[in-house]
Amino acid sequence: MNRKIQKLIQHQRERRSIRVRAKITGTAERPRLAVHRSLRYVSAQIIDDVAGKTLVAAHQRDVAKGKMTKSEAAVVVGKSIAAAATKAGISQVVFDRRSHLYHGRVKALADAAREAGLKF
Repeated sequence: MNRKIQKLIQHQRERRSIRVRAKITGTAERPRLAVHRSLRYVSAQIIDDVAGKTLVAAHQRDVAKGKMTKSEAAVVVGKSIAAAATKAGISQVVFDRRSHLYHGRVKALADAAREAGLKF
């Protein structure tokens, strides 16, 4: 890909992320569930922005074992993050999709977390 196009895509991604984060902040009562999606893996963190601490984290490499599709792995990560959150005493979160669209793996992770007991 042309370097100029790569810079444009990166700039657009950063602008989308800033636009989403301007509307979302995590507090102690309702922390932020941030999703990171790369080409290969998906991970999620529950963050208290006021204290600047990560409360709970889950990564696909740690929780998804065996051969599965990327969407199936995202479901496993969503269930894992929800289980760890309820164990830590967190029931409500604010969903932060970062610069990603709400479909595919991001939506699968969010739906699995909701089914496992987290409230958005």
